[in-house]
Formats: sequence, C-alpha cells, structure tokens
Amino acid sequence: MNIDLGNIKVAKQPLLLLCILLCTQLFFGQNESNSTSDVKSIFDTFMTYRHQNKIDKALETLDQAANIAESNEDTKLLVDTYHQYARLFLEQGDVDTAIFYLERAGDFLKDTSYSYGQAFHLFLDGALRFDEGNNFQALKQLEESRKLSNNRNLTNNILLLEAYIYSNIEKFDDAITNLHALIVNSDDKERTFLATKANLELAKISVILNDLEEATIHAKAALELAEKHGYAQEIKNAYEQLSLIYESNGNYNESLMYAKGLAQIKDSIFNMEKAKLDASTADKIRFDHQMNELNKLQAKNEELSESKNRSEITAILTSAFLTIISLLAVSLFRNNQIKLKTNDLLYTKNKELELARDAAVSAMEAKTNFLSTVTHELRTPLYAVTGLTHLLLEENPSEHQKEHLKSLKFSGEYLLNFINDILQINKIDADKLEPLSIEFKLDKVLSDVMESLQQNAHEQRTELVLDYDPTIPKKLLGDPIKLSQIFMNLVGNALKFTKNGKVEVIAKLLKKEEDQAKLYFEVRDNGIGISEDQQQNIFDSFEQGSIQINREYGGTGLGLTIVKSLLGLFGSTIQLESELGQGSSFFFEMDVDFESKVGEEVAFELNPEEFQFKGLHVLVVEDNKINQVITKKMLTKKEITCDIANNGNEAIDLAKNNTYDAILMDIHMPGISGEEATRQIRKFDQRIPIIALTAISLDDSLDSFYEAGCDDVVTKPFKPEVFYQKIGENIFRRKMEEGSV
Repeated sequence: MNIDLGNIKVAKQPLLLLCILLCTQLFFGQNESNSTSDVKSIFDTFMTYRHQNKIDKALETLDQAANIAESNEDTKLLVDTYHQYARLFLEQGDVDTAIFYLERAGDFLKDTSYSYGQAFHLFLDGALRFDEGNNFQALKQLEESRKLSNNRNLTNNILLLEAYIYSNIEKFDDAITNLHALIVNSDDKERTFLATKANLELAKISVILNDLEEATIHAKAALELAEKHGYAQEIKNAYEQLSLIYESNGNYNESLMYAKGLAQIKDSIFNMEKAKLDASTADKIRFDHQMNELNKLQAKNEELSESKNRSEITAILTSAFLTIISLLAVSLFRNNQIKLKTNDLLYTKNKELELARDAAVSAMEAKTNFLSTVTHELRTPLYAVTGLTHLLLEENPSEHQKEHLKSLKFSGEYLLNFINDILQINKIDADKLEPLSIEFKLDKVLSDVMESLQQNAHEQRTELVLDYDPTIPKKLLGDPIKLSQIFMNLVGNALKFTKNGKVEVIAKLLKKEEDQAKLYFEVRDNGIGISEDQQQNIFDSFEQGSIQINREYGGTGLGLTIVKSLLGLFGSTIQLESELGQGSSFFFEMDVDFESKVGEEVAFELNPEEFQFKGLHVLVVEDNKINQVITKKMLTKKEITCDIANNGNEAIDLAKNNTYDAILMDIHMPGISGEEATRQIRKFDQRIPIIALTAISLDDSLDSFYEAGCDDVVTKPFKPEVFYQKIGENIFRRKMEEGSV
C-alpha cells in the first residue's frame, strides 16, 4: 500500500493557518479589552484629581489617555481626552487653551459619528458662552446637547450649568429646582461632587434672597461633603460663603473663625507650591501638544512642497481659502451681533408680555372679587324683599294688592336667579367649583326638579314628563346639588321656549359594572328649535341666539354655559340636536359610582305635610336686624318659637345654657364667623341639627360648612317652602333616628 506523504503536508497547511488566525484574533481582542479597562481607570483617576483640584496630576493622567488614543488610533477616545482638557482649562480660567483643545476635538468630530462626543462638545460650547456672558445662547446649546445623549453624568452636569445660568438671569425658582435635584442625584461618577456644587450655589442664591438661615444650612452641607472627600476648591468656597453669611447676620465670631480658616488655606505653602506646579505642568503639556500640532503641519507642508506646481496651487488655494474664511468670519460676526440683539429684544418682549399677563390676571381677579362682593351684598336686601313679600301674601291682602305683591315676588325671584347665574359663572371663571361625592337618589333629584318647575309648565300650558329607567341603581355617589342645577337650567330653558307643547326628561341606564354605572340623560322639547348657525355659539356666555329671542323670552343667556361647565367637572360633554320649528334635544352621558350592596332598605322619606312644627323652639343666629325680623315672622307662621343671637359668641353661650330643637346659623357675621361658632358648639353638643343660612359668596365652600359641623345649607334669599322643608327634614329625621317619633 503506497501513502502519498506530499498530500498529507498540503492538508496540514490550511489547518495551521486557521490556528494562527484564531490566536491572533484572541490576542488583539484581549489587548483591546485590557486597553478599554486601562482607559476607564485613567479617566476615573483623572476625575478624582479634578475634584480635589490637583491640576498637575489631572493633566498628567489625561496625557496618558491621549498617548493611548494616538497609539491605538482611537478617534473617540482622543475626542473625549481633548474635551476633558478643554473642560479643565476652562474651569481654571484659561479660556484660550480651552478653545484650542475644543477646536482640536471639533476637527475630529467632523469625520466621526459619535453622538456622546457631539453632546459633550455642545455642553462645553455652552459653558464657554456662559463664561462670555451670553446666557441665552448657552441655554440653547445645553438644550441641543440634552437631545443628543441621555448619559446620566452629562445630564447632571447640564442641570448644574443651567442652574448657574438661571441664577445669572434671576430665574431663581428654576435654578433651585435643578439644584435640589442634584443634591439627591444618583450619578455613578460625581454624585458627592455635584451635591457639593449644588449646595454651594443654593447657599449663594439664599443669600441673594435674604434667607440667611437656609444659606447657612447649604454652605455647611457643602463644607462637610468637601472636607470628607478632599474637594480643595470647594472647601475654600464654603469657608468664604460661611464667613460672609455670618457677617451678614451679625455673628461676627463665627464669621471671623471662617475668615481665618480661609486665610490659612490661601496662604499655605502647599497651595502656593501647588499653584506653581499646576501652572508648570499645564504649560508643559500645552507646549507639547502645540508642538505636536506644529510638527504635523510642518510634515504636511514638506509633502506639499515636493512639487513646485503643487506649491503654487497650494498658495492659490490657501489665498482663496483665507479670503473665504475672512468673509465667513465677518458674516458670522455680524450674524452673532444680530442674534445677540435679537435675544435681548426677545427677553425684553417676554418681560413685557409677562407683565401684561400679570396685569390681565390681576384685572380678572379684581373683576371676580367685585362680582362676588356685589352678588353677596345684593342677596341680603333681596332676602328682605322676598321675605316680606311672602309674609304680606300670607296676610290675605286685597286683590289689587295681591297683584302688585305677586309682581314684586316675580321680580325678586327673577333678580335672584340672575344673581345666582352671575355667581355661578364667576365661580367657574375663578376655578372655584369642585364636585362633591355623597350618597343621593337620582329619582328624587329629578322629581324635585320636575315638581319645582310644574308651575312654569302650567303657565306655558306645556306637559312636563319624566321617563325614568327603574333599573338605575337606587343609591348613587356624586354631587346631587350640581346635578340638580344642570337639570334646572336644561328643563327651565326647554319650558321657556315651548308653549302648548311637551318637555320630556329621560334618564336611562346604558351600562352597569361592579361599582360604576354609565347613565344617559336627555331633555327633549318640541318648542321653537335652534338654527344651525345659532347652534355654533349657543353655549357661550350671554348668548341666546339673537337679540329678538332675548327681547321676547328674556333671560341672561348663562344657563347653557353653566350646564356645559358643570358637566365638565364630571368629565361629560353636553350635545345638541335641533331643527328650527321642530324642537331641541340636549343630551349627555355620565359615569357615576353607586352602592353595590344588595337588599339594603331604602331609608324612609319624610313628607313635608307630616311635619309637626308647632311647639318647636330654635335658635336664630343673625346679625342683620331686618333679617332677624323676617326669619322670626316666618317661623311664627308655623308656630315655631325662637331666640335671637346677634353674633357667634352669643350663639355659643345660648346653645350652652338652653335646649333647642335646631340652630339656624348665619355664616357671615362680625367677630367669629358662623363656621367657627358651629365648631365651638360641636365641642359640647354633637346631636343638635345646625342649618347654615348664608348669602353664599365666591370664597364659600359647601364642603367647609359640612366639615365645620353643619347638617344642611340654605342659601339666602330662600324660598319659604325650601326653608320649612330643610327645618322639618333635619329636626324630624334626627328625632326618628333617636326613636322619639
């Protein structure tokens, strides 16, 4: 058997080449990994020296990184190194050298795709502009930098520089926000250093704002961190700040102590020698790098001078290039000046706009407060008008007197509705409305609305119908008062524009889940209808479609505006379908919570006709003499006796020393208010019904009345039937709960 040894040798050669290739890749991969680890260690060491203000060692460390970058031809590493050189020299106040290194880094970035490098370049450019005093240009550069990289350390440094800029332009709130974020930062490289810087700047701002106590806290916090970690420059700054702070608040002993400490730091031999060494090291490294650049340029010039023709062409191109550069420089300078002027103009205009906005807000607040005061003050005399009118009508006047009294009563109620609308719109504009969340029965709310408007329907010879879905949960959670206002406006509006017709109120259950139901509501009429043009702005304030409609039907044009705003509180939207001459339909959907317990008995409801007012004795707390007389007469009509308290203090004393079936408490009184008087009474009597009587204003909150201990609220001027209903419900319900009736 013959074996061909030549073929065996040939077969072994590819295998040998493959082994060599794998070993080579493994070697270079390991070297690359070791190089990356070395660079990271170098930059960590540099960061430590920079924080401790050891500039000579920091520069020597960066020089090591630059040598590694050049030997490995690692452009990104070289960019990072030059950026750190630029940053270090800028922090030391050597702007020219900082620009030299920043330009070198910029040259490499032109031909390199490196988003973090671009971001850091913009950050340093922003720092340079800040150093030049161009605050707004600096902010713009920082914003561009933030878009290019989400590096945590870079983001934190941007926050710090932004805080310095905000302080410069006196936007202290924005500066404080950034600085507080840095105090609790989670930076993996400069956490304590950034916190130290932030505390120092907060101390400086606090001094400007004349908050010396806060300034002391932050300056001491900065000093503690700086001394713990050896931040030499920050220690000096903290000593300087504390000396000035204690001098400002008159604590001269503490000020002198920190001033002496500062002097020792400045005068120490170590610091003087260190400054000389830092300058020497900086000059050496700067000289070496600049010589390196000159050598590179000289080598390029020697290459170009090998040929005479090439030399001539180079001279021509250089001249052309320099000419173009000069023109561009002039153009850029002019553009820069224009931008600076534009920025200053924009800043001035923004200030003017802010002042105009503040003036508009003040004017709106003044208007709101004026309307609130006027409507509140109108309610007190209006209470006398409506109350006395009711009493006179109850005293069997002659027919011609009755006609005048009815006209007076109608005018008073019309004026009251107008005042209520104005107050409601005022509250909406001032953002004072908040929905309640209390248990209520929807069928009762709608029935009460229908009952109160039956007289209007009778006058219009219009049928008023309620279509109520019996599957709607019995007990809902929400704001029955605002819901009642919505339907009073919608149904009242429908009745106003419908004669000899029909108005339907529809309530349907659309969907029911665990503790929430979606309900559908509609108010439909067959009245005059609304044209398509008028539908576009029918929900605007004081809008009724046309002047002719306003003159014929009257009203303020605020009802639908109020409905739209109130529904907005519940996250719902009013919708409209209408055809001129055929009628209108207003509808909306609403999500409400409900009581999901099954089998719970519905509470027994009291019938007003069953109230036995005779023999009741109540306390009336009212500072207005006319209101005292009217309220007392209205109570006497129902054979209810009463005591009168002229203010809150009298009310507390009378409530302590007497027994009453209820207290009718005015809210707005001289001395202590009705709310405060109610709180005091509740300390020794938890059971007596207290009903708030108030000409409610913009600043009044129903929640605050209930929180104070009131059981119910009646707004003045009130309708007599509402007044009696509230008294009866609160007294007799309480007695039923106690088993007395």
